Amino acid sequence: MFFRRRKVRREPALGTFGTLFAFGLNARDRIGNGNGRGSDQHEGRKKSPRRKGPRKGFFRRLAYWGFVLAIWAGLGIVFYVGYQASRLPSLATLVVPKRPPTVTIVGLDGKTLATRGDMGGIALPLSALPPYLPQAFVATEDRRFYWHFGLDPVGLARALYVNLTARALREGGSTLTQQLAKNLFLTQERSLSRKVQELVLALWLERVYSKDQILELYLNRVYFGAGAYGVEAAAQRYFGKSARNVTLAEAAMLAGLVKSPSRLAPTRNPQAARERAEIVLAALVDARYISAAMAKTARGRPPVIVRHDGPGSIGYVADWVMDALDAYVGPLESDVTVQTSIDPALQAAAEKVLAEELAKQGERYGVTQGALVAIDPNGAVRALVGGRAYAESQFNRAIAAHRQPGSAFKPFVYLAALERGLMPDTLREDAPIEIRGWRPENFSREYFGPVSLTTALANSLNTVAVRLALEVGPKNVAATARRLGISSKLDPNASLALGTSEVTLLELTGAFAPFANGGIGVIPHVIERVRSANGKILYARSLTGPGRVVAAAQVAMMNRMLMETLLTGTARRAALPGWQAAGKTGTSQDYRDAWFIGYTGRLVAGIWLGNDDATPTKRASGSNLPVEIWSRFMRVAHQNQQVVDLPGDPSTLPPVATAPADARDIAAVPAPESIQPTSGMTLDRWLFDKLFGRR
Repeated sequence: MFFRRRKVRREPALGTFGTLFAFGLNARDRIGNGNGRGSDQHEGRKKSPRRKGPRKGFFRRLAYWGFVLAIWAGLGIVFYVGYQASRLPSLATLVVPKRPPTVTIVGLDGKTLATRGDMGGIALPLSALPPYLPQAFVATEDRRFYWHFGLDPVGLARALYVNLTARALREGGSTLTQQLAKNLFLTQERSLSRKVQELVLALWLERVYSKDQILELYLNRVYFGAGAYGVEAAAQRYFGKSARNVTLAEAAMLAGLVKSPSRLAPTRNPQAARERAEIVLAALVDARYISAAMAKTARGRPPVIVRHDGPGSIGYVADWVMDALDAYVGPLESDVTVQTSIDPALQAAAEKVLAEELAKQGERYGVTQGALVAIDPNGAVRALVGGRAYAESQFNRAIAAHRQPGSAFKPFVYLAALERGLMPDTLREDAPIEIRGWRPENFSREYFGPVSLTTALANSLNTVAVRLALEVGPKNVAATARRLGISSKLDPNASLALGTSEVTLLELTGAFAPFANGGIGVIPHVIERVRSANGKILYARSLTGPGRVVAAAQVAMMNRMLMETLLTGTARRAALPGWQAAGKTGTSQDYRDAWFIGYTGRLVAGIWLGNDDATPTKRASGSNLPVEIWSRFMRVAHQNQQVVDLPGDPSTLPPVATAPADARDIAAVPAPESIQPTSGMTLDRWLFDKLFGRR
């Protein structure tokens, strides 16, 4: 098919080449050039149109869409960050959670016995720490801590590069501020949302707190392994000292632990902990915090890790303190230090003696448990062991177990009789007796006829004790025991004389204290003073108490009688050379409980042995194993101590009564007014009754 070329008319243009007003066609008006440019027909060919290069257009489009995607990605990130931030509490009202309070329990010497609380150690200000300790954390964990704004782009880029080149997670890019934010507000979950929230909170921390405050918070909150939170707890746990006193080598080891506390804990992996400490020392030198010579010296003096064999018997004391503390100072808002009356040397001796004797003779006597309490004549508890092993059983048998005291209760019967006119040499009949079908018998089932009260008490004759209880009245016996410090419920019947009403070891030991101090009632206590972290005294024990509960004359007589128990009676094994000592043994029915409460002018100590399920022992009685434990402990406790005689000079005692008073008259005579306890209830007495109280 043929097509005819369409003719296009072209008008002449002015101003052609050569003549301004000449008429002619311009080269741009020639046919074949749609863009106004003429074709070179006189050359016999047609020019090809220009086209853009394909690569240049591709990169332009790529840049364009990349820019668009970047904008959308940025908007997405902003939206996601905003969404995660909205899930957090309002930053306007956000506050750093209060650190759980730590209770530091110290002994008479001021040294720490135990700590209680979630953190395990008190919070220390940055100024209290040696400078190289916080510097070790900065040098290792966040070199640009004092220059970044909560997020360290340089550190993040470095960590990303290291992890990509190593094809493994070798470094983290989190700053100290981010780590603190995670510890304070978030869980250990590893997710993008948690990381974004961590960043938001880190920025908030940087805006609200100074760098030093952030570092101080970090050091007191971070986990160091082995259950230790904060540098103080960690220093105590691993080195047995305060963080105030750690060496450079110890500081390097602590700083190295936070990377992986469970794996690097020196109690678990000492070699890895030492290797990590080497890295920290090198970082300190590189950051110019210490010199190479200081690092070399530190390497030559590596840390010594202390060994902890468990809480030991002091755990019983610490639990008792924590149970009572709220009543003394109310709910805790901050760290406190509790000054106790515990003598660490006596506590250690009590724990050792009890554990060794039970291990050596427990099976022989069929005894699996025991407890020991030692108090001074003013009622301050110097040692308390609530069981043979705290790690195995935290039940405190010294203050919580109510058991029958047996004949250890008899001194209250005899005191009630003395207060109503009888004398130590008063005679009473030791012979069979029957009370409404009940026939109490002596331990040996022998009877000795007329005997003095001193002989009857020293040899623990049951029939005489029951006769005396009936003479003075069981209610008066119970009242006498309560006046001296027994808080548990006492059934006022004839069998009370033989210790059938249950009591605790602590209250029974405390009730013997008036015999040791001249007749003044005491309230066994362990808390002497409580002070806050800034030194403010929150509680200080006053010397208030029941006052005089036994007249001086009766104290002297009771001591004369109870000393005979150790000289010729049931506690002959309990002699304490060079000291006047007195006491009373006790054995409950079927040998379920074995007791001995003995005392000198310096210390009162009580022993209980038995089984938690109240099964009978293999003839363990107050006169055998308890006396042996008491003697071992008291010899240690009185070593190198000035001798203190028991109150009451026997030469000043009233003359011996020649005939017994009439039983009806004795029962009707009340205790003298001079020995009535003071009225009102002190805080210590209220707490004692509440914790170990009447049942």
